[in-house]
Amino acid sequence: MTIADRKTAARRLTDAKRVIVKVGSSLLVDGEKGRLNRHWLESLVADVATFRKRGQDVILVSSGAIALGRRHLNLNAGKLRLEESQAAAAVGQIRLAHAYKELLDVHEITVAQILLTLGDTEQRRRYLNARGTLNTLLSLGSVPVINENDTVATAEIRYGDNDRLAARVAQMVGADCLVLLSDIDGLYTANPHEHPDAEFISRVLEISPAIEAMAGGVSSTMGSGGMQTKIAAAKIAVAAGCHLCIAKGAYQHPLKRIEEGARCTWFVPSSTPLATRKQWIAGTLKPAGAITVDEGAVRALAGGKSLLPAGVTRAVGRFDRGDTVSILGPDGTEVARGICAYSDGDAARIIGRKSIEIEKLLGFRGRDEIVHRDDLVLLKTV
Repeated sequence: MTIADRKTAARRLTDAKRVIVKVGSSLLVDGEKGRLNRHWLESLVADVATFRKRGQDVILVSSGAIALGRRHLNLNAGKLRLEESQAAAAVGQIRLAHAYKELLDVHEITVAQILLTLGDTEQRRRYLNARGTLNTLLSLGSVPVINENDTVATAEIRYGDNDRLAARVAQMVGADCLVLLSDIDGLYTANPHEHPDAEFISRVLEISPAIEAMAGGVSSTMGSGGMQTKIAAAKIAVAAGCHLCIAKGAYQHPLKRIEEGARCTWFVPSSTPLATRKQWIAGTLKPAGAITVDEGAVRALAGGKSLLPAGVTRAVGRFDRGDTVSILGPDGTEVARGICAYSDGDAARIIGRKSIEIEKLLGFRGRDEIVHRDDLVLLKTV
């Protein structure tokens, strides 16, 4: 692939509305001294500021807390015990968050720290709360910096947690592009450190068993993720309609380099995040409940609008916030399906009322819509 071809491929990053960038420990922390690579981080933050000026949302998923913390606790080199990893993470996370805040402040960008586990992205209520927080932060112009909540892990720190976590976050927020900044420039047919004749792969359209077999073991002494975890992350991201890029991040301005045609591997999805989400909604085998709407609401939905409480006449079944429900027309025909923003009990209390009345009726300020248009798919032409 020529530089011109790579620049064309990099439009996936430039044109993305929402970008996730995963930063590995080996990039952030000097392996010999255990100190923050501050000049490199300054260049990354400058790239993030450029993205923000273009109107792109950016989330950073950053490793490095354990690597930073172990030096301050005088922990020996080599594999740490679980409790030592957790202690190092507790110390290092403070320094990591402070560094991001200090450097993003220079560009007048507000930074937010969020600690997550894979469980937070898989358990429905925690998933919804995390997604709501991230979407709100992004809408307010902040750059969330996410790390795994290592200090409360119940199992040993696993290989590649932040690779997979970054993919889960991309899936959660409907990101268009996920960049895994690594100590290697992409995927090869074999481990290039062991096989000098290994061929570079610039684009992957399908993650086949052959592609998975190309992944080697862990290559970095500082980080915990290898190519295998990056392939696992790619499978999650691509299934969610998100492009994923594996690129070498050790250079200054690593994101700018990708845009300028630096060699990297792109994993290409077959659909967009929104289309993938709506396919999932439409394919729900058994909706948790049903909402009946009036003719005015049916017409509004057909016109691409969200479902407001005023257009709802009845709620049937037991469902919680975040469950998929059927949306029925006045004659009982299912016209749409969507993810409900309220439980059946709360929905019953706001049926037929204006959105401005929700807080008074429920005692809290929820969403204006019972089902937002991004969480809704029409099942028939109306």
